Amino acid sequence: MSKLCEYYLSPHSPYCYLGHAHLVKLAKQHGVQIVLKPFDLSKVFGVSGGLPLAKRAPQRQAYRLEELQRWSAFRQLPMNLHPTFFPVQSEAASKLIIATQLALGTDAALTLAGAVMRAIWAEERNIADPETLRAIAVELGHDANNLLKSSETVSVQVEFDRFTDEAMAANVFGAPWYVVDGVAYWGQDRLDFVERAFLEKA
Repeated sequence: MSKLCEYYLSPHSPYCYLGHAHLVKLAKQHGVQIVLKPFDLSKVFGVSGGLPLAKRAPQRQAYRLEELQRWSAFRQLPMNLHPTFFPVQSEAASKLIIATQLALGTDAALTLAGAVMRAIWAEERNIADPETLRAIAVELGHDANNLLKSSETVSVQVEFDRFTDEAMAANVFGAPWYVVDGVAYWGQDRLDFVERAFLEKA
């Protein structure tokens, strides 16, 4: 049985965007199954002491921009440090990712998640707009109407709430958050350690 990597994702997070493709690449390279768990980061912040960007100290905000620029260059990913549509509500996008996972599987959901994050950070698109989400799904060749309809169902909301509850129970306090063999790793800058965990024998 292949190893599992629980992947707690918040699609508006710039760090999720920066690490997403590399995580997917590592998982495929090492035969690891990703368990994708989009969750409500704002609720997690509410119990973990996290602050939204606008409430952080100026020096933290300034360093964040330096880090994003540094990592986007390192990952060779295009990134607008001041996207037009940010901050942005990402619950609808999270639920669309979940609906895609339920209907089409994890690989399709991971691809959609990457497209949603790229829409914010590289393409100046508003992922809070249903028409934007519809367009992204269409671009990936999906039945966007059915997926959007499914994303608004009670069953998808239950999954979203469950992932959020699981995140809080697991002491998650940021995104991205990875769990391998019961060990947690916070942030895309920990992917070297995640890869080492992939290589360890069960």
